[in-house]
Amino acid sequence: MFPTLIAASFAGCTKRSAGTGPNVVVPPPDTLPTLAKLNYLALGDSYTIGQSVAVDSRFPHQAVAILNSRGYRLNEPQYIAQTGWTTGALLNAIQTQNPTANFDVVSLLIGVNNQYQQRSQEEYRQQFSSCLQQAIRLAGNRKNRVFVLSIPDYSVTPFARNADTAKIAREIDEFNRINKEITLAAGIVYIDITPGSREGRTDASLIAGDGLHPSGKEYAKWAALLADAMAPVLR
Repeated sequence: MFPTLIAASFAGCTKRSAGTGPNVVVPPPDTLPTLAKLNYLALGDSYTIGQSVAVDSRFPHQAVAILNSRGYRLNEPQYIAQTGWTTGALLNAIQTQNPTANFDVVSLLIGVNNQYQQRSQEEYRQQFSSCLQQAIRLAGNRKNRVFVLSIPDYSVTPFARNADTAKIAREIDEFNRINKEITLAAGIVYIDITPGSREGRTDASLIAGDGLHPSGKEYAKWAALLADAMAPVLR
């Protein structure tokens, strides 16, 4: 990960090694290279911006914290995400904001609002594919720098208590089959967070105070998986 430092001669700053042999040069501290920090873009909806939790509990923020604790150097995540966004809304936002395609890593988690609004699966298939292509473009066309997360299952939350939870879970699975198929066909890493999200059925600490969105504890699980997936390509 770190570049090898090559010894070079600097007048007045050489130090002879023990015994015979060439001088070993120790550059003064202000000449040591500073590694550039990496840029991470998180694309998505309320799950990406961590609705109802603090900024430092968002899963992109926690993933960066994990990586930085391991010696990597990442800036704070940048976001194109908003509560309520569907795939179509995300595509419109990317077009409007038109960010420079120079991100070192990009994550994508989108689709729960397509299911919630009962939008068609065919529309989701087409628009998710476009979202993924945008994510690849924003990662400098480096597919190994893009990471897709599955849609979590909100049927286990208090918010859905009076709804048809079996139908919600079934439809979430159907939308995830679509995004997984497209992601793997494109050769992109796919992180399945859905089974873990269902642990909220029996563990209330995994759900935020609004009774719908994940808590920071649940986001920490996603962040750990994401950080582990990102680490190999950042070495």
